[in-house]
Amino acid sequence: MAQSVSPQAACPASAAPQSVPQPQYQDTEKDVMGFLEGFVHSFLQTVQPNALPKDLILNTLQDADRMQQLRPERLREFLVYDVGFLVCTAIGVLYIVLMPIVGFFLACCRCCGNCGGKMYQKQTSSTNCHRRSLYWTAFGTTSIILAGNVCMFISNKDITVSVDQSQVELNKTINNIQFFLTSVPQQIDKVVNESYRTVEEVSRNLDAIGPQLGKEIQEKFRGTLDPALQWVRLLDQETVNTSLQLSKLKSSVTQLQSSMNHLQDNFTAVKNRILQTLSMAECFGCTSKKPELEKLTLDTDLNIPSLSEFQSAMDEVNKTNLPSKIKEMEDYFGSIPQRVTDETKGIVQSSKKLLGDIKTQISQVTDDIPLSSLTNVLDFLGQLQSEMVKYTPEIERAEEIRSGVCLALCCLVLLVVVCYLLGLVLGPIGLSPKDDPTERSCTTDCGGTFLMMGAGFSFLFSWLFMIVVTLLFLLGGNAYTLICRPWNNGQLLELLATPGIIPGYDLGQSLGLKTNITIPDIYRDCKQNQPLWTTLHLYELINLDEVLNVSKYTEQIQQEFEKTVITLPSVTLLSPELKEQLSNFSSKASNLDSSVFTEKMKNVSNINLNTTADNLDLLAAAQPKNVIKKELINEARDLRQIQAEIETIIIPQLENLNSTIKSFGSVADKINGTVGEVLSNVGIAQDFLNTNTTQIVRTESRKFLGCQLGYFIVYADWANLTITQQVGRCGPVAGAVDSVDNILCSHVAESLNAFWFSLGWCMIFFIPGIIFSMKLAKYYRRMKHSDAFDDHLIMNPIPRAHTKFT
Repeated sequence: MAQSVSPQAACPASAAPQSVPQPQYQDTEKDVMGFLEGFVHSFLQTVQPNALPKDLILNTLQDADRMQQLRPERLREFLVYDVGFLVCTAIGVLYIVLMPIVGFFLACCRCCGNCGGKMYQKQTSSTNCHRRSLYWTAFGTTSIILAGNVCMFISNKDITVSVDQSQVELNKTINNIQFFLTSVPQQIDKVVNESYRTVEEVSRNLDAIGPQLGKEIQEKFRGTLDPALQWVRLLDQETVNTSLQLSKLKSSVTQLQSSMNHLQDNFTAVKNRILQTLSMAECFGCTSKKPELEKLTLDTDLNIPSLSEFQSAMDEVNKTNLPSKIKEMEDYFGSIPQRVTDETKGIVQSSKKLLGDIKTQISQVTDDIPLSSLTNVLDFLGQLQSEMVKYTPEIERAEEIRSGVCLALCCLVLLVVVCYLLGLVLGPIGLSPKDDPTERSCTTDCGGTFLMMGAGFSFLFSWLFMIVVTLLFLLGGNAYTLICRPWNNGQLLELLATPGIIPGYDLGQSLGLKTNITIPDIYRDCKQNQPLWTTLHLYELINLDEVLNVSKYTEQIQQEFEKTVITLPSVTLLSPELKEQLSNFSSKASNLDSSVFTEKMKNVSNINLNTTADNLDLLAAAQPKNVIKKELINEARDLRQIQAEIETIIIPQLENLNSTIKSFGSVADKINGTVGEVLSNVGIAQDFLNTNTTQIVRTESRKFLGCQLGYFIVYADWANLTITQQVGRCGPVAGAVDSVDNILCSHVAESLNAFWFSLGWCMIFFIPGIIFSMKLAKYYRRMKHSDAFDDHLIMNPIPRAHTKFT
């Protein structure tokens, strides 16, 4: 039976640990592609096809770290690496130098009447064809310059938008980093506070060990004690009902016995008088009737031995006071929780002390994790934001100046384009191909003048524009080739992964790690939103299994519980004397014979004194003497009166007694079965308590302790999983780096490159624009000297000479 006591399937449900809260970050703008990005990248790839010079950068940094001057071979390597930029810079310098010189000499040459400066145009048959060819070539060149100018306006607007958005995006990025750095200590505190909650919950359970453990012990006892108590309660109820029915039966018997005794007295007196009358000598023919009358009797004795014995057994059972036994069993059952509380006071106090040690050990995780570094970074970010706010007005003013300068450049280029377009529009409007060049209209002449103005403005501003192009090209182009492109293709990450790339910087050593951590390693892990545990190799600093291992404390608690013996007092449900009395009570109830009542009722019902009275009337009629006759008639009347009493008084009482006996019999019949069940169930319960009490208490105590220690196992698993997989997911760090790359490269650098590329595009096409516009202008300007050409001249053939040979 002890082996049949199985432990509970599961411990009481505990509040499940909640996941650590993850901060809500602000969305930053994703990488966007500029409208000239493909052209610019293709051009810069042509200018600088070389990969990032990793070795050259490392050697230069090492020389700088040693406080050495730049070696000539290093400078030579840099020049070889940047040969594409040097060539383009040289071309720009030549442009800057030659354009004003060429313009100056061209102006001087034209002033002297050379280089097309003479206001004379020779008319030939191909003049119109040349003019049309020059017109469409100039128109195409102007269209290309106009397209470049439009790109300048757009890129200038993009730079302004990029600068404005960069401030917003940078603030979002810094806020996200601050959210991240602030959330890490909060997440660690969440893990530690969850340990406090677990300790407090176990402590509350230990304080409530009586109700909790006692309830489980009661549940194990309930299966056998409850049926026994139920049958004892039923027996008590049936005993009360039997006592009531027995009292009612005794009252009925007493009443009937009184009536029967009175009837017996009357019958005896009448019978004696009749015998006396029949014994008289004067009574004629009476002697023969006397023996018959002497046999006439009434049985009025209602004494039943089995009923008296049952009454005695009932009295003995009532003296045992079954309700007090029931109360005693209930008190024993209900006192188990308090008994458990009293027996475990010492172990509860010592266990709560060990729980305090567990709380202290787990709280050490906050000391082991270098959270002070996060505070330093937060302070730095706060200062950075303050500096940004401080310099924002200056940046805005500088941006306004830059935007104004770039807008002026765009307008100057647009001025050239407008001059060309006006020349291309006004020139053909007033032109008549048959007119003499000296007689061209004012409209046509204005068109030629605008073309010359466009060429002049080009000479005047192009070299200045080229200075801007060269400077922005060196700045934006190198920013792209040395930073943006290596970042996108991973070469910059490889460079940063090189040990010693940043002199004096060793993140692993600063954190006290055994292994070195590179910036690319951190970026790649954060790009996958990995937790700080794996990103910073915190497992080298903290033995998390040891911190969360509370087995040394739980083992002490378990040993203390094993030493503590919870002893429940022994209890005797029913004493041997009470069991014997109940057995005797059951035996008397089964031996109760109600057939005696039935037999006596049958005998009384069969009495018929009217027959004897009729015989006395016949005998009286035969008497010669009136005295005897009268005496016999009176005695016959008395017999009929007694018979009437039997029928009107005795028989109803007998019927009432019969009904009472039947009711009593139905109650008494249950007594035997109920007593048998009581003795059987109480015996089983008594054997169960005697055999299994100690084992049940030990088993339930171990199960209760196992549940409490199981809460720590659940917490340790949750804390391990949370710290190693959820705390400090550093996706915002990689997002911040990507956001900075997006700000510097996708916004500022790309817009800047698009601007100088567009401006350079215009400068390149200024050269053919100048050539074509100056040549085309001569077809529209009014000439000072005329030149006639007759397209309808008739040529007569000259006779060929013939030589004769003789």
